[in-house]
Amino acid sequence: MDDRKALMLWTLALTPFDDADADRLRRAQREELDARYGSDDHEPGVAPSAGDVPVFLVARDEHGIPIACGGLRPLSDDVLGPGVVEIKRMYAAPWARGTGVATAILRGLEEEARRLGAQRVVLETGTAQPDAMRFYRREGYEPIPLFGAYIGSEVSVCFGQDLTRRGGRRDGSDDQG
Repeated sequence: MDDRKALMLWTLALTPFDDADADRLRRAQREELDARYGSDDHEPGVAPSAGDVPVFLVARDEHGIPIACGGLRPLSDDVLGPGVVEIKRMYAAPWARGTGVATAILRGLEEEARRLGAQRVVLETGTAQPDAMRFYRREGYEPIPLFGAYIGSEVSVCFGQDLTRRGGRRDGSDDQG
């Protein structure tokens, strides 16, 4: 690991979805995904908004620069049953990847989901994001059937995790690495 990455410090903060830093991170994510998929038509369903994402976390480095984010959108009971929230707009700037900040965002979202009373978190990623799929598997998420607007999508891959079990990596540790 790059020495700069090993020494990177950050803080996590609950941030309004429509905050300027949150918006910059989400735009960077969309640009990266548009490049990976070759178009901007790769997300089925309704785009998340301030109206349906009550929890949004932003990580900032020691200089206050936003480097990672993620949010939670509660799902209606008719999608996957009661007590399920969806992780939305999970993103780490490329230069911040490998520092543990994405794991910190994920764990923070899981904790916020518990505070919302959720028993399960789910998410959608895509076939052009093998790095994201590896990350979620490493962090204990299991593949699940496509749900909601993702049913029938050829580019969607969904994962979930039960929040009633002890969180952590598949190897049993809670390492932020």
